[in-house]
Amino acid sequence: MAEMKDLHHHLVEIPVDGEHQKQIISAINAISAIQDHPLMEISESPGHLLLLKLLQREEDLSGRRIARKETRLDTLRREIFQLCLFFFTFHGLFLTILFTSSNNDVGVDVCQKWWIPMTTSLSFCVVMVFLVQMKLYRYWKVNGRIHQEKSDNRGITRCIQELRMKGVSFDLSKEPGNGKRMKSSSVEIKWKPITWCSQYLVTICLVLASGLSLPICKFMVCA
Repeated sequence: MAEMKDLHHHLVEIPVDGEHQKQIISAINAISAIQDHPLMEISESPGHLLLLKLLQREEDLSGRRIARKETRLDTLRREIFQLCLFFFTFHGLFLTILFTSSNNDVGVDVCQKWWIPMTTSLSFCVVMVFLVQMKLYRYWKVNGRIHQEKSDNRGITRCIQELRMKGVSFDLSKEPGNGKRMKSSSVEIKWKPITWCSQYLVTICLVLASGLSLPICKFMVCA
């Protein structure tokens, strides 16, 4: 009993004012809010936690695929530019050499040989137009895949955000929607000729330049 009395003498009462009481209440509310947070609910649900990890992994892989395809797109763009530059450089040098040689040929009926430079120019044009067209086809194919991949990535991101907000109330059977993709595809079908002309405008310009170079070659030979 004597020890209990001594213990009571040593006990000190700490007064709690209104401010400390509010801080304690806010801390308790914060702890309860954390416990009721959707992410806490997801961590306690194996199915929702597995789905969140799978969606995050798919989002990361999709971002890497998009980065690789965009790098490929830049490479194709540079190759197309180099081919077009080589096309016009060749014709500039070819026409210059043709004009110089036609002026130097004296006493020779060079006009009868007009088909030689025209055949050479035509063969070169066909090869270059074919190569550019193939590069453009690959470019727009990769570009379409990038748009599709970005659309899927946006769907996955929306699904992750919805899962984080809803927690265990999120429907596990739900998949990212593709309604926007269907809508965009219908627009592409409707405006397909205009889309094709805008995509392959470089090829059209090269064909027109090739057709213009043929009579120029004949004119320089027969001039």
